[in-house]
Amino acid sequence: MKQLKGSPVAQKILAEVAEYARRVTLRLDIVLVGHHEASQIYVAHKLRQAEKVGIKAVLHHLPAQASRTEVLQLLAHLNQTPEVTGIIVQLPLPSHLPENEILETIAPEKDADGLHPYNLGLLAQGRPRWAPATPWGIVELLQHYDLSPAGKHVVIVGRGRLVGTPLALLLSRPASYGNATVTLCHTQTPDLLAHTRQADMVVLAMGRPASFPAEGIKPGAVVIDVGIHRVEGKLVGDAAPTVAEVAGAITPVPGGVGPLTVACLLSNVVRLHRAQSRSQ
Repeated sequence: MKQLKGSPVAQKILAEVAEYARRVTLRLDIVLVGHHEASQIYVAHKLRQAEKVGIKAVLHHLPAQASRTEVLQLLAHLNQTPEVTGIIVQLPLPSHLPENEILETIAPEKDADGLHPYNLGLLAQGRPRWAPATPWGIVELLQHYDLSPAGKHVVIVGRGRLVGTPLALLLSRPASYGNATVTLCHTQTPDLLAHTRQADMVVLAMGRPASFPAEGIKPGAVVIDVGIHRVEGKLVGDAAPTVAEVAGAITPVPGGVGPLTVACLLSNVVRLHRAQSRSQ
């Protein structure tokens, strides 16, 4: 069983970002609302990595009770600030805030997460300018390990806006990183394991710790485990430990997809800058 470690791929991407950042000024603004523990950890990691590669990272940490108007006004200000290259709003937001409206307020040309409807629309048409960081990280991982999805059956478990849905679009497009036959499964899929057992590649993005069983994997299949959970002080993915005994290749948790998410987010800041430079 081969381990698909993300760090070597991430380091290569980060080196390219650092090289670009030496020549131009890049700034990433992160909006964090409230005190969601996992979000604070993710944001701290993004801030550290950005500074390491020479991107100025600015955190706007609003209280959990921040109003819709406060968040929208902050985003409008960042949209209009020329020094800001890219903007992300860390999800999840507190339940009283309208997630769709807030994401749609980010200017598409500064949307570092690639979640604005305009950018997702381009992705659906097979011509993304940039893509959400975790799905693009998975694409980079597969390319690095020479695991082309072309002609393969890929089953994605989880249809979320951050991973499952954009990844299904990417892998099914007629592109060098696509041409897979993609099945997108979710909580309403009957007999889930009947689908995953047919797959050459299974992507787990369910958000349930160590729960996906080995009997759901075809022997020798590639397993991309996007889940990350802290259980009794240890980090685990969505796959049960026995999945590694069946898979031909698997991403470890931690150390698989995780490092690529931040690397690809920062790579998106470079893409944003290039696009903004061309439009001026």
